Amino acid sequence: MKRSIASQLLASVLINAIYAMENYPVMLVNTLLAPFSILIIIILVTHGGLIKVGIEGALLMTTITAGIGLQGDLSHLKNDMKMQDMVVSSPTTSLIYVTGMGLSELIFAAPVLALLTILAAIYVQPTTAQVLIMIAVMSITFVFSIVLGFLFSTMTSDVIQSWGFSGIVSIVLSTLPPVYYPISYIPQPLQLLAYLSPTTYAAEIVQNAIGFISLSPLNLAADWIVLIAICIGLIIIAYKKAQWRES
Repeated sequence: MKRSIASQLLASVLINAIYAMENYPVMLVNTLLAPFSILIIIILVTHGGLIKVGIEGALLMTTITAGIGLQGDLSHLKNDMKMQDMVVSSPTTSLIYVTGMGLSELIFAAPVLALLTILAAIYVQPTTAQVLIMIAVMSITFVFSIVLGFLFSTMTSDVIQSWGFSGIVSIVLSTLPPVYYPISYIPQPLQLLAYLSPTTYAAEIVQNAIGFISLSPLNLAADWIVLIAICIGLIIIAYKKAQWRES
């Protein structure tokens, strides 16, 4: 049983990550440009004042876009390759399928994450505790991004439609919220809108961890609770509503 699950996970990685990395390396360039383009702009505009926050924001953005990117890949495999039909008719569960595909997205984003990690080690120089906090936050954001990607992929009938959803969700989660900068840079009336995005809470936790902002213990606990609650809520919704097998 364990060997069967391992082989299913490996198959997802080979099909969705290794194959693309070997045959379409331009996709890696595309993955690299998204977080780094915003990071460069932030550094230039602030004259390096937000370089630490920008690097952490780029790490968050990479995990988010990797998770949301699952939507397009699943839609392609489902609607164009008809591969999901074979998976659904097999003993493979939706959990194993999504886990394997999510792992493939993480491996595909690994070169970008590695480069950003090196920059973080140079410019942020986080302590062990700070590293653990950042890993925890990135893991949670990656999970709810993966869940969102899976949920939307089951509702789309064409990969082009999926790209539209993916672009909108990525902007809402990783570009518009204060991920690359503190929320104090947003005018007061608009800060309430920023808190509609779960990534705002993730960014605040990370920015507090590296000492860029100072949250009270109550506000920090609230950020963790909201972030975890949103992740669990999305998992429950996806489990109940996702159309895995045709009725």
